[in-house]
Amino acid sequence: MPSRARPEAPPPLNLARLAAGAPGQWVTLPGAEVRLLALEAKQSGPRASGWLVCLMGEALIDLPEGDFVRLRITEAHRLLPEDEWTMLPVKAGTVLMLIPDGS
Repeated sequence: MPSRARPEAPPPLNLARLAAGAPGQWVTLPGAEVRLLALEAKQSGPRASGWLVCLMGEALIDLPEGDFVRLRITEAHRLLPEDEWTMLPVKAGTVLMLIPDGS
């Protein structure tokens, strides 16, 4: 009995490289609501409910009422839709991932 050829598994997706293709702009993962950002300068964050994860580098997240969070590689911060926030890279090559609720 002849064996069936299995389709090849797709290659892994390098998230940092994907984000670096559009620095300063949110890039949406294909087939998902997850977004990536190669953060090069201070910019406002989108109003969202979910998790902001630092994949590479380090970022300062400026929150309302003078609060801030310093996100280091592999750390995450919970975002609330009512919060206005900005982000600033602390280290070169900073890449953030936004995982909205319901993804």
